[in-house]
Amino acid sequence: MSKMDDLIVIGGGAAGIFAALAAKESAPQAIVSVLEKNQALLSKVRISGGGRCNVTHACFDQRLLVQNYPRGHKELLGPFTQFQPKNTIEWFEKHGVALKIESDGRMFPITDSSSTIIECLLGQAEALDVAILTQKKIEQIEKSDSGFIIYLKEGEIRRSKALLLATGSSREGYRWAQQLGHTLQEPIPSLFTFNVPGFVLQHLSGISIECAEVKILNSNFSQKGPLLITHFGLSGPAILKLSAWAARFLYTCGYHADISIRWVCDHSEESAHQIFKQAKHNHPQKLFSSFNPFHLPKNLWRTLLEETANQKLMAISDKRLRILAQKLQKDLYKIEGKTINKEEFVTCGGVTLNEIDFKTMQSKKCPGLFFAGEILDIDGVTGGFNFQNAWTTGYIAGRHTCF
Repeated sequence: MSKMDDLIVIGGGAAGIFAALAAKESAPQAIVSVLEKNQALLSKVRISGGGRCNVTHACFDQRLLVQNYPRGHKELLGPFTQFQPKNTIEWFEKHGVALKIESDGRMFPITDSSSTIIECLLGQAEALDVAILTQKKIEQIEKSDSGFIIYLKEGEIRRSKALLLATGSSREGYRWAQQLGHTLQEPIPSLFTFNVPGFVLQHLSGISIECAEVKILNSNFSQKGPLLITHFGLSGPAILKLSAWAARFLYTCGYHADISIRWVCDHSEESAHQIFKQAKHNHPQKLFSSFNPFHLPKNLWRTLLEETANQKLMAISDKRLRILAQKLQKDLYKIEGKTINKEEFVTCGGVTLNEIDFKTMQSKKCPGLFFAGEILDIDGVTGGFNFQNAWTTGYIAGRHTCF
């Protein structure tokens, strides 16, 4: 008979490691182990934010915080009263890592290195005597009268009173959850960029617009924010947020949809038209391309103006000015596909949320089984929100597993 752990955590990512730490901090005598199938731990932490690790977001009102979660916003309201970004900041500062706030609210370690976060988490695991075992591939999990039996490849068997699944978007994790009585919302991609075949703005790749509004036509989905033009289509925070909120809609239409871009957010079509007419009256000899009242990037402005870019304002008809004003408010494109950074993959879908007690993160279907992180049908927009979900659900789950 193998020894009995108090808690086994499956998954060595942010949620799993943080849950193990929370369990040991609340019950120092507990025997806690983490099983990870790969050699590397905290892989998403390492590559997040271009290697800087976007730890959380400086949003400290939980009612506003939950608005950044397309799935899970209702369920997270209670958990965020227990552990929210201010608690994340305090936890890392207590363990020697200071965070900084950037202008858009994202928070990073002051070292600008994800290694700082990884070393902190793994150092604390060592200090608390959390056993972290890598390259442990699980064949089967069974519920027993005393807890759980975990059958590993190579014939090893481990037993635990409580089990915590923090397996992210792993298919194995979903399968184990189902075998232990849970249902799934179909896992599909979230946080992706838009492909626009034959993109007429391709030559402007790398140009960003500080504020644009993107709408998916024939839907209620739209987002406003920074927009990045790429060689394959569109990216940037506005697109990533739109892809998250519209994840299921875009999935059902095969990632084929018509979108409109509002290049100028602080003017209406009518006010833009009046600005053009006034300029034509006041500066008739001026080239249209040299008149850029909306401060758009120069090459984008010239492209939007098309053949009128090199014409004098006096030569452009009022009808043409009206068409250009309309284009600034509703420039149409077709998206036909998506692009995802596979390493930073975020999933819409997972374990059905009404099957979880969000006061403890324990299963309502299987006593002693807990969940944390992305295995749940919870996902946030870009900006540190997905890590905050990992810290919060991991903390709560860990605090309730060893009692």
